[in-house]
Amino acid sequence: MTEHSQPAARVPDKPALEGLEEKWAAVWAEDKTYEFVRPDVDINDPESVAAARAKVFAIDTPPPTVSGSLHVGHVFSYTHTDLIARYQRMTGKRVFYPLGWDDNGLPTERRVQNYYGVRCDPHVAYDPDFTPPAKPDPKRQVSISRPNFVELCHELTQVDEQVFENLWRRVGLSVDWDHLYTTISDETLRISQLAFLRNHARGEAYLSEAPTMWDVTFQTAVAQAELEARDYPGAYHKVGFALTQPQDGELFADGKVYIETTRPELLAACCALIAHPDDERYQQLFGTTVTSPVFGVELPVLAHPAAEIDKGAGIAMCCTFGDLTDVQWWRELQLPTRTIVGRDGRIHRETPEWIPNEAAYAELAGKTTFSAREAMVQLLRDSGDLAGEPTTTQRKANFYEKGDKPLEIISTRQWYIRNGGRDEALKQDLLMRGGEIQWVPEHMRHRYDNWVSGLNGDWLISRQRFFGVPFPVWYSLDAEGEPDYANPLLPAESALPIDPSTDVPEGYAESQRDQPGGFTGDPDIMDTWATSSLTPQIACGWESDPELFASTFPMDIAPQAHDIIRTWLFSRVVRSHFEFDTVPWRRTTISGFVVDPDRKKMSKSKGNVVVPTEILDKFGADAVRWRAAMARPGMDSPFDESQMKVGRRLATKILNASKFVLGMSDETRGEVTNPADRALLAGLKDVVIAATRAFESFDYSAALEATETFFWSFCDDYLELVKERAYGAAGEEAAASARATLATALDVQLRLFAPFMPFVTEEVWSWWRTGSVHNAAWPTIDELGEVGERALLDDLAAALIAIRGAKSNAKVSMKTEASKAVFRGDALSLERLRSIEGDLRAVGRLVGSVDWTEGEGPLTVDVELVSAGA
Repeated sequence: MTEHSQPAARVPDKPALEGLEEKWAAVWAEDKTYEFVRPDVDINDPESVAAARAKVFAIDTPPPTVSGSLHVGHVFSYTHTDLIARYQRMTGKRVFYPLGWDDNGLPTERRVQNYYGVRCDPHVAYDPDFTPPAKPDPKRQVSISRPNFVELCHELTQVDEQVFENLWRRVGLSVDWDHLYTTISDETLRISQLAFLRNHARGEAYLSEAPTMWDVTFQTAVAQAELEARDYPGAYHKVGFALTQPQDGELFADGKVYIETTRPELLAACCALIAHPDDERYQQLFGTTVTSPVFGVELPVLAHPAAEIDKGAGIAMCCTFGDLTDVQWWRELQLPTRTIVGRDGRIHRETPEWIPNEAAYAELAGKTTFSAREAMVQLLRDSGDLAGEPTTTQRKANFYEKGDKPLEIISTRQWYIRNGGRDEALKQDLLMRGGEIQWVPEHMRHRYDNWVSGLNGDWLISRQRFFGVPFPVWYSLDAEGEPDYANPLLPAESALPIDPSTDVPEGYAESQRDQPGGFTGDPDIMDTWATSSLTPQIACGWESDPELFASTFPMDIAPQAHDIIRTWLFSRVVRSHFEFDTVPWRRTTISGFVVDPDRKKMSKSKGNVVVPTEILDKFGADAVRWRAAMARPGMDSPFDESQMKVGRRLATKILNASKFVLGMSDETRGEVTNPADRALLAGLKDVVIAATRAFESFDYSAALEATETFFWSFCDDYLELVKERAYGAAGEEAAASARATLATALDVQLRLFAPFMPFVTEEVWSWWRTGSVHNAAWPTIDELGEVGERALLDDLAAALIAIRGAKSNAKVSMKTEASKAVFRGDALSLERLRSIEGDLRAVGRLVGSVDWTEGEGPLTVDVELVSAGA
């Protein structure tokens, strides 16, 4: 039995849910209820390290992007993590539950631009007295220096961070706010730069001039993981290339070979025609050349298995670069680089050296790709090389996930980290790492495996933006002022963090910046994922707090949504694999999406987002958390506001049932002797076993289901059954048994509900217990002592349904007395029910005879009611 020596209960006259969130959030903050208490550890003693690590449960919490806005899906997924954290804390673990803010990168920059009406121009000098416009105009943004822009980013993110913190406190996240971190703090900069330098020293990070997915709107490179394939309207253009040698066959009767392309504006960038080696139509052309229309450039005709026989004409032009297939052909066939699209998305203004027809090229120069396409089509019409008219189609184009224009592929110099995309041995190592992680649910591992298996390039980590972690790199300049990219200048680890735009490399002076014979700083910043890939290192104090790191790394779980397995999860595995030769955590728990009633993902663009504050105001945090817990791991969950009402009804019932119980029970412990009481404890024992097993499997939904099902039965059946006996109607011994059972049942159920509904359980706990329920021990079967027969609870439920049904069908009050009751059922059920006949008579108002008749089939109860006039 649960034993607590506590003061007398202090139950309010009219308990209510209103105000509980503010009350207990303040108390938890003041009392440091969720403080992480470090275990003692000697980092030089492996046994001490192992013992300390075993005491800790460490969580790699996703740092939300504070420049964005939260919707109910975020609240659900973060609640899922908190359920696990609260359970582990109650089992005695020291829960390391930090939270971070992801506040660098493009989203923050765009928000700052729109909020303040400014844009960053690195060529503008720093103004220490700069003040943003009083009335920002997004269409007339003021150009400011990079340092001024970064200052505004810091200023606005601090405001956003406070809004997010207030929301998470209101939701009841049990994080230790003393371990808050940001992805742009000096410590994060140091760790990010340190990890990069280590990657570079081992050859895992490298600088390369290569084809790059480029967003012309945001003016930055885009990684493979950030691509989004979308339908895009286009048209097929049938274009003829002149043969340089006569060929047999009707297909080449007019001396041309025809390709079909949706991007005729790239004709000047064409470096070959490609067909499949097994395509008999074009096998006679392999090894010959053709001449491009309009521009007259001689091009080879080559074979490659990536050519699609059944797509278009079956032969295609390879341009540098129209799509990723072009990149593959260019690389594997060692074709020349002939780029004509610049970073601004326009055709280069100077005529390339390989183009003999300067006049034709001048018609395209300086135009956007859209305008150049129209001009190129007209040139083809005029030259007679366009067969027929363009045929409209829908084509798949790659977009930056945050962009609204198709990406271009241009040649740029970027930083990369190896990820197995070009190294089969590394790819296999990373696939094996995925197998070392426990996945909840297990089938989510397939997403990881599919992503890693499909990688075709290394991880591009540099971005041409302003607010982020700068690369700790300079380059020496030769006498002509050209950078020596092959021999970067790197700082000592002890000097980190550094900013190459303001700091100076060893052996140089500031006066030599950007001067021939001097140096220049790397202008780029790290991709936000390059920083977020280090959240375990950042949170656990890598290379700054060895005791904390030894006690928390590798971490226990990495909770996240399934859409960022390819980005956040995989990138953390890559960095940990290189630095520590291990996975960064033992397990990952994957949440599904919260979708609208039509099962569409919530997004602002679709107008189906549910704002968290609205449902929190309307239903309260406990109700929202209850609904979140109903969403099973990895499963998408349709949002229905009416479900919140059920959660609020449960929270209210916990208040009222607890008040009722504490009004009948006291802290004077009696022996549990009554069969009904012992059966109740047997049922509760089963619930403790089921809830514990579910939580140990990280199945919080099953734990809630078991707990809630029992609670409603406890309220509807058991409380009504023992009410009169608890007040002494059957004598003091019987009353003591009931009161002891009620106290134990309430104590245990509050602890079972605590992870799900922290506010209402803490409120009730405070009425009759000291300390916090959230630091109380998770219930165990040992504390329930000797129990009775669980089957009696099912018998009782069936009997009460029958008795209540008879009165309901007669349309009389449940308090109406019965002059006779006949119980029919199997012998064991009848024997169990006869042992609690006194309670049955009381709850059913059975004032006359009670007969017990054996029979087959389910239990039935026939009741004769006392007439109103009797």
